[in-house]
Formats: sequence, structure tokens, C-alpha cells
Amino acid sequence: SPQVNVAIRSSLQSLREKIEQLRELLLRAVSTRQITQLEGDRRQNLVDDLLTRHRQLEASYRNEGPEPDVSRSSLMAGGAKRGVTNPWLLEESEETRGLGFDELRQQQRRIIEEQDAGLDALSSIISRQKQMGQEIGNELDEQN
Repeated sequence: SPQVNVAIRSSLQSLREKIEQLRELLLRAVSTRQITQLEGDRRQNLVDDLLTRHRQLEASYRNEGPEPDVSRSSLMAGGAKRGVTNPWLLEESEETRGLGFDELRQQQRRIIEEQDAGLDALSSIISRQKQMGQEIGNELDEQN
């Protein structure tokens, strides 16, 4: 038990140091304009989430805060508080419920084929609009 406690404490300390390194690297990347401010904000939110989870782990280790089962489920929930849900926690849709692997693969192929057909139609529309734009440009040049 003491060896496990030492290992946990050192792992938590190492995690804290790595989070701080990430934060410093992120600040450096934003200040040198290696990444955009928007991307920097997105990454800062991820680092903040890591820090929050680190605090949850420390509290759980010290037997503070919510019950262990609650904290475990909140850690598994991923970014649910930001509107991003963990796909493993979602219920299966009616369309796919009861389907086997082969049926799911066939359904996926059918959906991809429908998307491809839609993209082909969109491509032909855009091509036609491009052609019309070129013809209008030629007509304008001729009129001028």
C-alpha cells in the first residue's frame, strides 16, 4: 500500500508538471504566432479541462469531494459540459439497433453512396454556374 501511494503521488505530480509544460508551450506558440488565437483558445480550453480532471483525481486520491463512482463517471463523460458527448455513453439509434456488423457496413456503404450522388449533383451544378459565369464575363467583354 505505501508503494502504491508513492506511485500515485508521483504520477499526479508528473501529470501536474506536464500540464504546466503544455500551458507554457501553448503560450509560446500563441505569442510567436505559430498557431492562431482561435486555435490557442481551443487548446487552452483543453488544457483547462486537463487541469480540472487533475484536481478531481487529487481530490479522489485524498478521499475528498464526490463519491469515487460519481467522479469516475464524470471523468468518463469526457467533454459533456462543452456540448461534446462521449460516443460510448450514447444510446444506439433505432436505425442501427439489432443490426449485425455486416448490416451496419452495408448501411454505411449505402449512406456513402447517397452522399456521393449528392456531391456529384452539387458538382455538376457548380460546374454549370461556373460556365454561366464565364459566358456572362465573355458577353460583358464583348459588350464593352
